[in-house]
This record gives sequence, C-alpha cells and structure tokens, in this order.
Amino acid sequence: QVQLVESGGGSVQAGGSLRLSCAASGRTISSYAMAWFRQAPGRERECVARINYSGGRTNYADSVKGRFTISRVNAKNTVYLQMNSLKPEDTAVYSCAKASGLSGFPSGAVSDYATWGQGTQVTVSS
Repeated sequence: QVQLVESGGGSVQAGGSLRLSCAASGRTISSYAMAWFRQAPGRERECVARINYSGGRTNYADSVKGRFTISRVNAKNTVYLQMNSLKPEDTAVYSCAKASGLSGFPSGAVSDYATWGQGTQVTVSS
C-alpha cells in the first residue's frame, strides 16, 4: 500500500509563496497520475492541479492557473506544488492524491483517486 505525506504548508501573507511536497512510501507512484486537492471550510473539495505519470502533462483549475505549478520527481517518489502570488481565497487544507488506476490522465474528480494524504494547512492573510 502507498502512503502519502504532505509537508510545506503554513501561514503566509497575500502575494507570498509556498512549496508543498507529497512524499510517497510503501510503493512507487511513478506509474500513476497524481493530483493536488484543496478544501476550505464549508466548501467542496476542489482539484487544483493534476499531473500524469511522467510529468509531461498537467492541468490546473482556472482559479490557480498561472500561479501554481505541479511537478514530480519519480526518482524521489515525490510530487510538488509550487504556489506563487497566493491570495486569501487560497486558504484551505491541501491534500495530494494518487489515481485509482493506470489510465493515462484521469479527471479531477475525487472518485478518480484512491489514495490520499492527511493534508497540510495553507493560510493566506491579507
């Protein structure tokens, strides 16, 4: 079984940056698409970025496009989310997730992902 552990969250002022990491252990994630989701209080979980198994294909939510970058280093079994120009509305718990199957590039639907980390809090103050 794969375990996912996120790190890098914290509190920053608007306009600042954070880099989240998602370290996998137990099994390799190199054959699976991965994604970052976020959930703010009272709101549904939202997929903000996803990446295919090789890193050659990515997709972003409109709300973060141009500000966030997802990447992966398969040799380190790790996925990253670089977040720049942060806004107060980015405040949420951010979780990484591993796709359920080996199909090329699943959607951002929660149901497409079977393994989740515990999440890391990101708080952006104005």
